[in-house]
Amino acid sequence: MEKTIEIDGKQIRFKSSGATAIRYKMQFRKDYFAEILRLNTLGKLNIENMDPDALDKLDFEVFYNIAWTLAKTADSTIPDPFTWLDEFEQFPIFDFIEVIQDMLIATIQSKKKI
Repeated sequence: MEKTIEIDGKQIRFKSSGATAIRYKMQFRKDYFAEILRLNTLGKLNIENMDPDALDKLDFEVFYNIAWTLAKTADSTIPDPFTWLDEFEQFPIFDFIEVIQDMLIATIQSKKKI
């Protein structure tokens, strides 16, 4: 799955592939699917009507790490996460967090009918 999102006036491609989970673990030393499943307990994030208690369970670093991994999967030339994020004057994750969530759901869903 691939999506292009405008962030701070730049067109950024995000892509999920079979290598995404391995790339995430190589970079961040954490299991990609475990991180996603932990986020999944929050359900679909609705920023406008978010329960303040849900914020205690939310680790935004995970979203930044996943965003970098999806971007790196789409474009192998992007630099390390800190350098890449520093290229943006603004990185309004709330503006595109829903797109990332949709890509994550597509990553873990089975296409096989039970």
